[in-house]
Amino acid sequence: MTATSIPRLSLGTSESIAARTVELRKVYGSGATQLVALDGVSVEFRRGQLTAIMGPSGSGKSTLLHCLAALDDATSGQVFIGKAELNTLRDKELTRIRRDRIGFIFQSFNLVPTLTALENITLPMDIAGHSIDRAWLDSIIGTLGLTDRLTHTPSQLSGGQQQRVACARALTSRPQIIFADEPTGNLDSVAGAEVLGFLRRATREFGQTVVMVTHDPVAAGYADRVLFLADGRIVDEKTAPTADRVHDRMKSLETPRADVAAGVA
Repeated sequence: MTATSIPRLSLGTSESIAARTVELRKVYGSGATQLVALDGVSVEFRRGQLTAIMGPSGSGKSTLLHCLAALDDATSGQVFIGKAELNTLRDKELTRIRRDRIGFIFQSFNLVPTLTALENITLPMDIAGHSIDRAWLDSIIGTLGLTDRLTHTPSQLSGGQQQRVACARALTSRPQIIFADEPTGNLDSVAGAEVLGFLRRATREFGQTVVMVTHDPVAAGYADRVLFLADGRIVDEKTAPTADRVHDRMKSLETPRADVAAGVA
């Protein structure tokens, strides 16, 4: 499959789809300064799967994640979380979707420095006034190996421990889908492997759906499938990926074509 071809992504039943987009476009600016970040992206994310999104710098992968997570508005097209079409919702409804049905894991952890690990984990539920399923919370904390770190503040935790706290926070409300933006970008290889291993376990053991943007082929190798973007379009998809296969595909996307390099239109 060439870098310019767009694969036909299979359609699943609505019950099996956690999120999807239909002809999604995102354009920044206008006229001579116009930048097309997403150019008609239609894609589905199945429940209980870990999907990695990859592509060269400027390919639109982070923009796609932000539109899916209701952190940015689409210029045109449709975005669905379950059966809810985000484009049609009011601000209060979008806030409720982000709070109740979406979990977030960011590269920078985004923990409150004055709160303990446990307080950071339960913060979204506390703000929303929701009761916490203690058995579920204890299961997550135990799985992530945080039981003896709950009274520590972020400054007393390693980078890997802080990201595990962020993972626990994202899972506590049992969201419909978790979006992870470069979740291992600030971690060493050992800590990164721990976090990735947990995200994979979350899909298999908890039935969680995870969509992760990453630039790391090793991280993508933990996924059930990888989507490749270039110039705002999905140009390839691999299931059961390996780090080597992902690396080779990324290398082909990042290598300029000979005719472009030579200045041929």
